[in-house]
Amino acid sequence: MLGSITPLGERSRGSRWGATVIMYIAGSLLGGVIVGTAAGLAGAWLAPSHRSALAALGALLAIGALVDTGRSPVTLPTPRRQVNEDWLRRYRSWVYGGGFGLQLGAGVATIVGTAAVYSTFGAAFLSGSPAAGAAIGAAFGLARAVMVLPAGRVRLPAQLGRLDARLRAMDGPSRRVAVSCQVGLAAACLVIALG
Repeated sequence: MLGSITPLGERSRGSRWGATVIMYIAGSLLGGVIVGTAAGLAGAWLAPSHRSALAALGALLAIGALVDTGRSPVTLPTPRRQVNEDWLRRYRSWVYGGGFGLQLGAGVATIVGTAAVYSTFGAAFLSGSPAAGAAIGAAFGLARAVMVLPAGRVRLPAQLGRLDARLRAMDGPSRRVAVSCQVGLAAACLVIALG
């Protein structure tokens, strides 16, 4: 999808990259806020104590890190769909930009590549607050949305190829960083919860 929303691709469809990206970012932010708010609202019924919420989040992060290493017998539950690229030809740029962003910002509407997605919305749930859940979801949606920004330099097909190669080269290191962050956050949550 990242390779579809570039200045090169948008120009070929008669659209402006900046306008599409603004709608993509807005959609992603909205998707994160919707899911985060719903999770926080659901968690408000549970109303866990601060310590038990941190302990549960720490456990969730630790399990997620284990799953993400590939050394767990459990596999990551994920939908088997990605955004519909037919939208690129069928709709105006603000529709597919906002629609793609909404789906990706919601986190679980498309293929989930890391358990950190579930941990993020688990944190929103464990916050026990729609407002805190919305803030967590907004941060997730925004972080997910800015991933489209490096594509802003793609104006020639060769540049798209180089961007794709760079992203593929970063796959392994970024997975290791994600696992390390989950382990570090899990430890911090558990130390605070048990301290």
